[in-house]
Order: sequence, then C-alpha cells, then structure tokens
Amino acid sequence: MSGNSSVGNSNVYEAGDQRTEPASKPGGSFGEEGTKNSHQANDSKDERSIANRLATAEPQNDSTSGKALNAEAKAGQTDATAPARMHGNEPSRGAQIDKELQDEEAAIIAKKDAAKGSKKPGGTGDMAGKKN
Repeated sequence: MSGNSSVGNSNVYEAGDQRTEPASKPGGSFGEEGTKNSHQANDSKDERSIANRLATAEPQNDSTSGKALNAEAKAGQTDATAPARMHGNEPSRGAQIDKELQDEEAAIIAKKDAAKGSKKPGGTGDMAGKKN
C-alpha cells in the first residue's frame, strides 16, 4: 500500500526503523540492574520505601559527616575576631560587636554562678519565715 502513494518519498511511509528488534539479538534487557545514582533524594514519584529513604538521609543528618574544621574555623567559633587577627587584619565591626556580646554574656553567667555558690543551702533569702 505504501508503494502506491504519489505524495512524498516512499521511505517516509515504511516502518522499518520503527520495528522492534527480535529478542534473540544480544543487547541486554531492561530492568535487570539499576543505574548508579538513578534515584534522586527529592523525587516525589520515586518508589523507594520509607526505610530506604531514612537510610539514605542518615549520613546527611549525622553531625560527624561534616568537614573537619581547620584551626581558623575553630578559633572563629570561640572568638569572632580571631580569624581576622590570625591573618593580620583588623576585625570587622560586626565581629567586634559579637565579641563584646560574648564577653558580656560570659560575665553575666560568671556573676550568676558566683551568686549561686554563695547562698546557704536550703534558704530562701531574707524572706525566710516572714509573712507578707
């Protein structure tokens, strides 16, 4: 039937390129082995079980899975101005304010700890035994 058409090229109407290959030819079959990294963690249509999703998420939520901190990063956690000083620079205004706030909080905590240690055990201060 395709040979009777007088419109266009006859190759357009032949389906030789659209036929499937016979099963006897080698070439692997689909679905036997999955491709590496074929699952995306945020794919809502992925059919992985909840247990598999949780197992995948475990290393991401682990606190030890982060990068090891170098000396500069460790110093920056304790003193906001330390990284700039380590490089011989003046700390930024924000880092200076952070350092001041950190020092003030440390002084308040030390003051509270000292006040807590000086009280007599079991007492309620000057209101002990008095009525309102």
